[in-house]
Order: sequence, then C-alpha cells, then structure tokens
Amino acid sequence: MLIAPHVPAPFIPAAPPDLLQAALEISLAGFILFRPLYGPAAPAAIIDLAYEYVNPAAQRMLQLPERPVGSFLTLYPNAVETGIFAFHRDTFLAGRPGRYDMNYQHDGLDDYFQLAAHRAGDLLVVSFSDTADQPRTAVEQALRESQAAERAARAEAQRQREELERLFEQAPVALAVLRGPRHVVEMANPAVLRTWGRTLVQALNTPLFELLPEVSGQGFEELLADVLATGQPHVAHEMSGLIDREGHRDTVYWNFVYQPLRGADGQVTGVTVVAAEVTEQVVARQQLQELNQELKARVFERTQALRHAQAESVAAAQRLLRVTESLPSTSFTADQNGRVLYASAQWYAYTGTPINEAWPRFIHPDDRPAITREFGAALAEGRVWRYEFRLRGADGHYRWFASQGQPEPLAEAEAAGRVRQWFGSNLDIHDLKQAQQAQQTQEQLPITILTSLPADVVTFEGEELRYIFFNDTFQQRVPGRAVLGRTLAELFPEAVARGHSDLLRGVLRTVEPYHVPEAPIYLQDPRTSERQEIFLDLTCLPLRHGLEPPHGVLAFAFDVTEQVHARQQRDAERQQLQDLFEQAPVAIVILRGADYMVEVANPLVAQLWGRTPAELLGRPVFEALPEARDQGFQELLDGVRQSGQAFVAEGVPAQLRREGTVQTVYLNYMYQPLRDVDGAITSVAAVGTDVTAQVRDRQRVQELNDQLAAINGQLAASNAGLAVANQQLIRTNVDLDTFIYTASHDLEAPITNIEGLFFTLRDELPEAGAAGEVPHILALMQDSVERFQHTINHLTDVSKMQKEYDQPVYPVPLAPVIEGVRLNLAPLLQQTGGHLDIDVRRVATVTFSEKNLRSIVFNLLHNAFKYRHPDWPPRVRVRTRREAEFTVLEVRDNGLGFDVGRETQLFAMFQRLHTHVEGSGVGLCMVTRLVENAGVNITVASTVGEGATFTVYLPR
Repeated sequence: MLIAPHVPAPFIPAAPPDLLQAALEISLAGFILFRPLYGPAAPAAIIDLAYEYVNPAAQRMLQLPERPVGSFLTLYPNAVETGIFAFHRDTFLAGRPGRYDMNYQHDGLDDYFQLAAHRAGDLLVVSFSDTADQPRTAVEQALRESQAAERAARAEAQRQREELERLFEQAPVALAVLRGPRHVVEMANPAVLRTWGRTLVQALNTPLFELLPEVSGQGFEELLADVLATGQPHVAHEMSGLIDREGHRDTVYWNFVYQPLRGADGQVTGVTVVAAEVTEQVVARQQLQELNQELKARVFERTQALRHAQAESVAAAQRLLRVTESLPSTSFTADQNGRVLYASAQWYAYTGTPINEAWPRFIHPDDRPAITREFGAALAEGRVWRYEFRLRGADGHYRWFASQGQPEPLAEAEAAGRVRQWFGSNLDIHDLKQAQQAQQTQEQLPITILTSLPADVVTFEGEELRYIFFNDTFQQRVPGRAVLGRTLAELFPEAVARGHSDLLRGVLRTVEPYHVPEAPIYLQDPRTSERQEIFLDLTCLPLRHGLEPPHGVLAFAFDVTEQVHARQQRDAERQQLQDLFEQAPVAIVILRGADYMVEVANPLVAQLWGRTPAELLGRPVFEALPEARDQGFQELLDGVRQSGQAFVAEGVPAQLRREGTVQTVYLNYMYQPLRDVDGAITSVAAVGTDVTAQVRDRQRVQELNDQLAAINGQLAASNAGLAVANQQLIRTNVDLDTFIYTASHDLEAPITNIEGLFFTLRDELPEAGAAGEVPHILALMQDSVERFQHTINHLTDVSKMQKEYDQPVYPVPLAPVIEGVRLNLAPLLQQTGGHLDIDVRRVATVTFSEKNLRSIVFNLLHNAFKYRHPDWPPRVRVRTRREAEFTVLEVRDNGLGFDVGRETQLFAMFQRLHTHVEGSGVGLCMVTRLVENAGVNITVASTVGEGATFTVYLPR
C-alpha cells in the first residue's frame, strides 16, 4: 500500500514557468520530478516514488512517457539492490544535494549513469545523464572487458570439454576400457589397436582374451581379476608378453597401469588400461648392456695382456692391433699429459681426420666445457674418466659417444701415483641415447597430459596435505590462491571447515580410493568473502611407491556444475509436467502400439472409465474395457494411426461399466497421433471429458424450448404492444432531456439579467435607503439568485450525464485516477485535517470509462470529507477486491452517517439528508446514474454518528 504525503501547496519553481518549461524541454540532461510514497504503518518511511514529470531527454534515455503510470520500483525493481532507490530516499530525507554514479545493467537498461538529486518542497528533483554518446571510462571499459572475458572463458571451457572427448582417440598412449569379469572391450583408442594388431570392429564388444588368444596364460588374466576383486590399481614396468601381429608372433614389452573403473554405486565394474609399448627401448638397453659387458671384458683382458706382455713379440702386438681394430668402438692411447698417441681405424672412418691433428674441434660446442673439466680432473687425480659427448662425423652430423679412459700407473720403483699412459675407448651410443630420450619423453607424457587436462588435478603430500602438483585447470579455477609447497589449511580454510581435509586424510590412511559424483564444493574469495558453489565428479587416489605406505593423495575432479544445474532444471520441469498431467482437468491417456497398450493414464481417466489405475496400466485398452469393443472406437484409433491425422468428437454416446452396471455416457474426446524421432507413429494420445450431464441438460433444454416455442407464439402479440409502448417511452425521455436542456439554457439568460439588475439596484440606492430592512432583503435576494444559478448548473450536469451514458470503456489504472482526485481535494483535506488511506493493490486496474470513473471517485470522496463529524478529523479509506463477476470499489468514512431507512432519499435528485452543509443533492444521484448506465450497482451501509460505507460494483 502506497500513501502519498500531505501537500500544502503545489510546487512552484523560482524561474518563470514558461522559461523553466522551455529549459526542461531543450535540456540535454534528463530531469525527473518524484513524489515520495509512504507506508501506512509508519508514515515517515518512504517505500516508493511516484512520477510527477519526465522531461524529453529523460524520456529518450529511459523510453518512458512524460507521466508514467507505474511507480519507480514497479518499473525498476533492481534499483533497490543497486542502491539507486536508497540514494533517492536518503537525499530527500537529508534535504541536501547528492550525487551517485552507477553502471546499471538491469530492467532493459545497460549504461553508465551519473545522477544528481535535491529536495524541492515535497518533491525530489533528479537530474541524470548516461554515457551512451561518450567514450567509455576505464572502469566501465574494464567491467565490459571482464564480462566479455567471462563469456570467452565459457566458450573456452566448452571447447576444452569437446577436446577432452577427442583426447581418448588422439592420446599418444594406448587407452582401453574393459568391462565385467570377461573383460569385454568397451573402448579402445587407435594406439592400443596398433599395439594389439587388431581393428576397432574386431575389438569392440569382444572379450579381451578372445580378441587376443595368444596372450592367455601369460599372467594378464590374474592381474585383471585381482584389480576387479580388490579395487586396487596395478602398475607394471617393462612387462613382457607374446602377441601375434602382422602374421607372426612377437615378444613385446609394456609399461601399463590397470585402473579399477567404478560405477555410480562405488562397485568395481571394469578396468581402464593405460599402456605404452617400450619394446624398442628395452631391446636397445639389453643390447647396450651386452655391448658394455663385452667391451669391459675385452678391455680388461687386453689391459692385463699389455701389462704382462710388454716384452711380447711384434707378432703378438699385431694380433692385439687387429683385435682392437675389430672392436665396435674407437680405441685410443694417450701419454701421461693426455696427448693422443694412437687411435683405431674406426676414428678415421668416422671423422676422416687423424685424431692427433684437431680432435677437440669435432666435439659439440655445448659438450666441450664439461669434457675439459672431467679430463683435467682425471689427469690431475690419475683416475678413470667417463663422459658422454657428441662428435661430428665426416658427413657433418653429430652422434653421441660414451668415452672411458683407464690410467696405467708407473712401476712402484718409479714415482708413485704418476700415470705413464692411458688406454681408452669411444663407443657409439647414439641409437641408445635417442631411445633413452624417447623413453624419458614417454615418462613425462602423463604429466603433460595431466597438466593440460580440462579437469582439476591436484596432488597432496603427507598428513598436512601439502600441494606438490596441480594443473593449469585448477590454477584457473582459483586464480592466485594455489601455491606449491603450501598446505590445504593455509590456502583454503573454508575447505577444511567443510571436512574436505578429513576426507583426503581418510584416503591416505585407509589406502582406499574415494569417489563422489556431483560433490558440492564451496569456494570463498578471501578478498570479497563471496562464496561460489560448484559441483565436481571427485576421485581421490592414494599415492605410493610399490608396497610402501601411501605418501600422498591424487585428487581428480571434473566440473559438472552446468550438468547438475541442467538436470535440476530438467527434473523440476519433469515434475511440473507430471503434476500438470496428474492435475489436468481432463482425462488423458497414452495408448502405445497396435494393440493400444495403456502406457500412461491420469486419475480422471480411471474415474471416467470406472476402473482403478492398476486395472488399466500395462494392459490393452479393449482388454481392460471389454464393454467398449464393437462401439467403433478401435476403428477410429486405427484410422488415426494410419492417416496420422487427429480425430475430434463431441457428445459421442458410449457404453461403459460403472459401479457394476453398464451405463450410457456422453464424451467429448480427441485422438492425437504421437511420433518418434524418425516421424513414425508409435502411440495415440486420447484427451476426453465426460459431458453426460451437459448433454442431458441440453436434451432437457431442448424439450423446454419446444414447450416455450408455443408460449412464445402467444407472447408475440403482447411483445408487439410492448414495442409500441417502449417507443413512446423513448420519445418521452428524449422530450424530457430536451426540456431540461432547453429550460436550463433559457433560464440562464434571465437570471443573469436579474443578477445584473440586482447589482445596479444595490449601487443606485441612496445611503439613507441602506438602513433598516433593506440590507437584509438585498441579502435574501442575492442568496435566491445564487441558488437559482446552482440549480440551473445542476440541471445542465444532469442533462450531460444522460447523454454520456455510452462512454467508451477500456482498462483504467485505478491508482492514478484516485491520486488525481486527491490532488483536486488537497485544499479540502488541509482545511479539515483529513487523512486518505488508499489500498488498491488487490485490483489495480478496472474496465470502465475513465471520465465517468473519475466522476464517481470524486463525488464519493468529496462527500466523505464534506459530511465529516465535528468531534474528530475525517479519515477515509479506499479499498478494492474481486468478487465473482465484479470488481468492488469500497469507500468508508468516519463521518456523520445516516439512517439506512432513508437510502432512497439519499440517491434521489435534489435530496439531502444533512442540510447544515452547503450542497444541492445532485452528486450521489449522478453517481447512481453512472453506475446504473454501466449495468452494475452501488450499495451503502451506515450507522448514525459512526460513518458510512459506499460499495460500487464495477464490471470485471
């Protein structure tokens, strides 16, 4: 309920009105005049603002008329939360100028507004401008860029979700999903198919050991069965196996992980396989080990032979040289200062240059500093040196070599600790080095995948739950809060408060994986204290090395907030649809298939057919309703299914069993075909209502109509006589209206002449004649003339009222009409100290002639304050409500009241119940005529000395 304050006088600006109006009309800034609206319980509390005036600039900016009908909060409800309403209210109450800047993006507006306001009497003057035609401020531009970034982030999230769906297919490691105890292949990416040597068609929906029979009996069955039974993952490193590929059987080596796959109930239903074939790396390492062992053995043998056969013949030296030349590595000797004395033929074959000429320049520049340091330290300490370096060949390409030098110390008789010479070899390890680098790359691949996954991946260490890894997705979710090395309690205290730390420690202590679908998670921004609720599919796994106790926890979470919100909305819509179906005021049933099985039936169907839902659902309709056979309904249903066209029938009789007997009922129904996604008709929906009572009533009405037809013939002659009498009455009323109008018009000129003659007579009387009874007689004459004029005016009003009974009607907002009347009666309210209490919220709009409605409201409110009680100030209440076919307007006062037995006199023309107040007795007569002309009614209830209540019944 909104109550406007008392207005002692209208607001008058200081400038000349025409100048002020012109300034407001051409102003580039928007101006609005508001009038505060107060609540009934606390008159000092402003609860809304009413529009008094909106200048053209404001109309253009806000798309409003000059005098909007609705209040400020009705048009802009978001002004409360944005603070604009509080600014207007506080500025008015403070009585001082105020300013307010706001980026308002609600209620159809999207711009940055600058407002200034000041109180002027009982009004609030608001001036404002927007920035639609101005460059954006840095703050506004930043806000809009933030909003655009948010939209882009959402699009990026959608793109990442789509990429995740392709990740399985494009993953560089072998991925497969095995379901059930038979390990049926449910998913397999191209990498695993290449490893198996099978096609996707061969693999899908085939048990693994039927797909790969050669793998049976190699221990894989036991490993998979153990993962299914225990729910514990299994990790294998370089496990060997035999597999048939390309027509022959190969021995291959795998690094793989068997990860349990759980269902929604937490039970293990399958196994996820992540594998990488490392056959080439294993074979290369085995070959390298064999070569190193062979090289080590040969070098050791030759070194011992050289130590004990210095005096051996030249033939033995030649044999040793041939053996050296046949080795797969480059052999060399150097003196005690490191100068190369000899190099085998492999060196010349690879570099094409003698080693003692410029061998350091063949080493890769990046490797020279390390070799120089290692070689110098070995010379100084007399120890073995070992290092790896890249050596350029004659073709200009670099290859990796492993170099080792063995010192030969001098005899003990000579200087102890000194080196006489060095024996060494350079082994080509380029292929092995590349294999090692490839293996390192594959070992780093899971980390790379986890880092780029569009899911949150976090690793905690120890009981204190210290962050040791998190991926980019997690960093983007909590910008600026994730720090490696810090604990969960330090970074996210709100998570500890909600028990998330206990959950993670439980996984660490029980060594049991933990999975929660759609877990609600609350994140709080420490800067703004704003809390955000998200939903995650959360999986927590213990981290351990082999059989050692777990040392940490891996948390893996997918954001399913949008899916949860969508499902919640879908469930609400589904429940709403179900409620609508159950509460529908008509019988609805869905019949599926050619035998018309009852698939869905609401309560009204069971009531209509005289069966319980249990007797209908899941049964063919003509089996559940045997009495309905052979009545033509099946033929109609067949026609709808074949033609695809709906069928509608009204008032069709049907024989249905009800309460143990077969009864004749009449139905309105429609058969509507229902189609599947391919357009094929699968069901028929039937919607029907029981119209038995209406049909029988119509039959009875028809019988009565036949009886009335005979009576109407008898009345026809009487009606002809009544028509003649009615035409005579119409002519009489027209003559009466003409007479009233002519009399009032013809009497107006003579009474005006009499009034002029009276004033002339009064001015012409000598001063002596002004004594005695003359002044009293003159006063009586003047009073008679004025009452004569009032009577003529009332006759004119009555004549106009008779002519305006057919004014056009349309929806009229009631509050503005009452507010306009209140402003017109403002002097009377001020004079009497009266209070007007208005509550039209229940019915805010009525369908009536606005002019006639204003006249009704004015006369009722004017009389309520006019005939006030002398012992207390008048209080008038205006209320509205709805009844069956009417909108009810009620005006209640605490005035003099009257005897309800004189109600007829109250509404008669020129009749008055209280004569101590000036009046003519025409107002309530006009109200009665206006109401009756509209085809409605007015009533009154009153108690003498306590007031009266006038109730106007207006059409809805």
